[in-house]
Amino acid sequence: MDGDRVGAAAAPLLVTGIGELVTNDLSRAGALGLVSSASLLVADGRVLWSGEASALPAEFAATAAQAEVVDVGGAAVIPGFVDSHTHLVFGGDRAAEFEARISGQPYSAGGIRSTVAATRAATDAFLASRLDGFVAELHAQGTTTFEVKSGYGLTVEDEARLLRLASLVTAETTFLGAHVVPAEYADDPDAYVDLVVGPMLDACAPHARWIDVFCETGAFTPEQSHRILSAGAARGLGVRVHASQLAPGLGIALAVSLHAASVDHCTYLTDDDISRLAASDTVATLLPGVEFSTRQRYPDARRLLDAGVTVAIASDCNPGSSFTSSMPFCIAVAVRDMGMTPTEAVWAATAGGAAALRREDVGHLAPGALADFVVLRAPGYVHLAYRPGVPLVDAVYRGGTRVA
Repeated sequence: MDGDRVGAAAAPLLVTGIGELVTNDLSRAGALGLVSSASLLVADGRVLWSGEASALPAEFAATAAQAEVVDVGGAAVIPGFVDSHTHLVFGGDRAAEFEARISGQPYSAGGIRSTVAATRAATDAFLASRLDGFVAELHAQGTTTFEVKSGYGLTVEDEARLLRLASLVTAETTFLGAHVVPAEYADDPDAYVDLVVGPMLDACAPHARWIDVFCETGAFTPEQSHRILSAGAARGLGVRVHASQLAPGLGIALAVSLHAASVDHCTYLTDDDISRLAASDTVATLLPGVEFSTRQRYPDARRLLDAGVTVAIASDCNPGSSFTSSMPFCIAVAVRDMGMTPTEAVWAATAGGAAALRREDVGHLAPGALADFVVLRAPGYVHLAYRPGVPLVDAVYRGGTRVA
């Protein structure tokens, strides 16, 4: 899956002087496949070789001799972050809602409707320009692969245009017509579900890789969610689920039963939820920025990890509950408030995000992977949590080409 890539590096690239290289290569020892005093050799936009600089195989010597050389002077290099949950195409602003919430008013899903109104009123040119700005933010903070959801149009025409715009910047597009029931269907939510699984899905499926639903009180019931997700799966879309953000519910069980690639939020977990996830290949995607912004309780990542659940971290960048595009920030919060170690958090923000998108070509720097990597202004990955709020991303490469 590489539809969001345009071209490849024109010449080989040799990155040298790497003090600590995080490869996430399963063939290497340790959770992160760390290599010290390392080099990284890139050809045709992909990793050709990575390892100790003194151990470059003879078969790659000719390529290395022709490569552009970048010496990072002892800095750490990590895989590019994989942000598997964002809402980046929208109009308007909800700063007033944020201030009210911080002043003591509780968060509910109803605030989404104000963004829907602003998005419907926005022009394509405005939405595309703002989206480009968010992509620049993501790149500057080390994110090289990202998913984008619709969900702020909630009409056939608006949902389709949001996905068309998103598809210009990423292959990982998600149809989220079932984000919330729009005001015009407030008295007949099942009629809106009919629209989602009928004309809206017809218009949106050609522009989407995934389908998602907000299975939560105040949004969609488990029965409605099952109908929507099953319709999307029948059209060839992969399944994702928002669940258990505001209270315990049946969304996680639904996600596992439908073999969803990920279930996101997981703030309120039962023992049965954890057992189901541990016995499945559904990734639990945690969104630290949400709890930071809403002051809800944080998900208990430790319980998930100790049970053997695959965990990802994502930003959930959106105007209401988590208006951050910074994966380094999310890593720091996950370590500080969710019981994760720096090793676990960095893995979750790279390889974990790739697992949540069912991608084997990103999130690691083993041979054959896309050459998506980040040079840090730090000697090691631990500094991402150790120095929160500090701009540690020095350079960002996608497919071997520098983008930030």
